[in-house]
Amino acid sequence: MKKVLIWIIAIVTTLCLIGVFLVDHWADTGHGKLNYKVAIVLKFMSLSGKDSSSEENRPSVAESRQRLIEKAKSFSSEPVPLKRVVNRTIPGAATDIPIRIYIPIEKEMLPVIVFFHGGGWVQGNLDSHDNLVRYLANRSDSIVVAVDYRLAPEHPFPAGLEDSYAALLWVSENAASFGGDSAKIAVMGDSAGGNFAAAISLMARDKNGPKILRQVLVYPATNLSELETDSYRFFAKGFMLTKKDIEWFRGLYLPEVSEWANPLVSPLLAKDFSNLPPATIITAEMDPLREDGKLYADKLEEAGGDVHYRCFKGMIHGFVSADKVLSQAHEALDEIAVDLQQSFGTSL
Repeated sequence: MKKVLIWIIAIVTTLCLIGVFLVDHWADTGHGKLNYKVAIVLKFMSLSGKDSSSEENRPSVAESRQRLIEKAKSFSSEPVPLKRVVNRTIPGAATDIPIRIYIPIEKEMLPVIVFFHGGGWVQGNLDSHDNLVRYLANRSDSIVVAVDYRLAPEHPFPAGLEDSYAALLWVSENAASFGGDSAKIAVMGDSAGGNFAAAISLMARDKNGPKILRQVLVYPATNLSELETDSYRFFAKGFMLTKKDIEWFRGLYLPEVSEWANPLVSPLLAKDFSNLPPATIITAEMDPLREDGKLYADKLEEAGGDVHYRCFKGMIHGFVSADKVLSQAHEALDEIAVDLQQSFGTSL
């Protein structure tokens, strides 16, 4: 019996060591190490055979939208309860715009964060980012207004951006009606939504629009004119978001190639970075868009802007929405909440 137990312990130990070796191998990208949990998730996803970087496996637009919703449910924890959540529509330039207002506490004159979801300008809606927004509202003691802007390819540029800017104007004019303070407004988005938040900050400055106290850009796309940075080369395939994904999104959102260099599409190409809101920019180390965020942070700093930039080591695109499995998701949102409270003057 004793010998059997020794053999069992030896076998289990050997299997554990092999497992550690395999995960360590999966985590090695050649350009840094993935977080072990991320490495395991990516390996199992690759074994499932669903590789969107292959044109043969490219889902339809409708299928891609459904997959994002399913992925959000898989990687998000239970939704944070809030005092009130209100669905409504507001007037836009072309059509009414659905929004969702997240109110964490019953109190007048709360700061307001206008949030634009990610999804490559093609995917995403109010439900795909519901958990993230709930956590942010609760953690920052701010009202969050999430915007369900029009999506490509049905509505290419500038439809979604126009909806998003219209939502900012509406919030500025109507904040008091839902307990918000029109003097304390920030904009925030992840990925394509981060692209919108940057572009809208430029628009608000140039149009003498609402004063934005902070722009929060989470792994934003800032240059769609060319996809040739080191991070695009190093992490083109196999890290959740691929270069081919971004090319596909770009083609649907921007069918006119001449628009790729438009600063409202590629904020990194703006001629003037002065007098923009203070920025919080979050990137992921193993993300094709990593340098888009870093280069934009550098431009803002060079123009004298107040910038808090952080690259999360071992992370991939979309990690902030994966709080069910990654503690770094809440860590990033907690940092964002602190920055927002400081800009709003509500920090303790």
